[in-house]
Amino acid sequence: MIGHQFFSYNPNQNGKTKFEQLLDIFMQLLTYTSGDAAESLSWMNELDKQYHFTDQEYGMGDFIEDLKQNGYLKEDPSNGDFSITGKSEQTIRKKSLEEIFGKLKKAGKGNHQTFKPGQGDEVNSDTRPFQFGDMLEQIDFTESIRNAQINRGVEAFSMHEDDLQIREADFKTQTSTVLMIDISHSMILYGEDRITPAKKVAMALCELITTKYPKDTIDIVVFGNDAWSIEMKDLTYLKVGPYHTNTVAGLELAMDLLRRRKNPNKQIFMITDGKPTCLKIGKQYYKNSFGLDRKVVNRCINLAAQCKKLKIPITTFMIASDPYLQQFVQEFTEMNNGKAYFASLDKLGAFIFKDFESGKRKTVY
Repeated sequence: MIGHQFFSYNPNQNGKTKFEQLLDIFMQLLTYTSGDAAESLSWMNELDKQYHFTDQEYGMGDFIEDLKQNGYLKEDPSNGDFSITGKSEQTIRKKSLEEIFGKLKKAGKGNHQTFKPGQGDEVNSDTRPFQFGDMLEQIDFTESIRNAQINRGVEAFSMHEDDLQIREADFKTQTSTVLMIDISHSMILYGEDRITPAKKVAMALCELITTKYPKDTIDIVVFGNDAWSIEMKDLTYLKVGPYHTNTVAGLELAMDLLRRRKNPNKQIFMITDGKPTCLKIGKQYYKNSFGLDRKVVNRCINLAAQCKKLKIPITTFMIASDPYLQQFVQEFTEMNNGKAYFASLDKLGAFIFKDFESGKRKTVY
């Protein structure tokens, strides 16, 4: 007899404990508070008052104690201040990667990528007849034996060259990437938080490269009035400053980092929301926030041309929609022969990951 069986509702039926559920929220808050453990815990308490995350059996104090016991949180015995650990930093990167890949799976349609086959390290479903120069490890012996049986029968079994089938493979390129992140003041202006999505994308991309493409390299450059490199572990704590946008300094540092890399394939990803407004000339800063200053713009365009000569494509992710800014990005991109995306904040991760993954493959003859 076909029927329905009912069970009592279990809020933990997704397999997560109360600690794991609260940990997910805590990790999200750490991204928004730039790794400030005390501020994040304060927000946790406020949210708990409103949404009743905890109960009589498991309180917020239990959660804090579990954070310490599981290595996510450490307490300074001298003053009682809390700070996060390296385990928390890595967990934030992993959760950022899961979040962005989750969006990619939901938005899978419209990804028009064409990969031509060649000798490589990722097998695909295509086969073709053997050709002179093919390697032994490329032979699909199952299909080749099947061809021999069809062509000459089982009793007089023998395999000839025309029976051999080759299994195609896509070649994954080894790449050095520099990810440039704009940390000028405009990244938090007008009530819109643009730096948090940029940080999430950067953390997710770092986690992807270190886990899936360990032979690749990634350097992170942040730029405001000046530009400097930061480590992967520093991304959690990254904040916007009272800076102008010195895109030139960011590009110069990115080019310098890529010169030291031995990989033949190099690229720059630049996340920015505004126009270049600053140059450093000697020890002085030249600044102009009103419109597009040709003195600043021309330096950017010249660097785009230099990168083209060095075969370093620049992909710009512009999270702003002003027409005159789009015109600058178009001019910059044409000079470099690179790419540009005018991305909304919720689609930024999808754009960057699709572009990165498509660039991991190339035609090999």
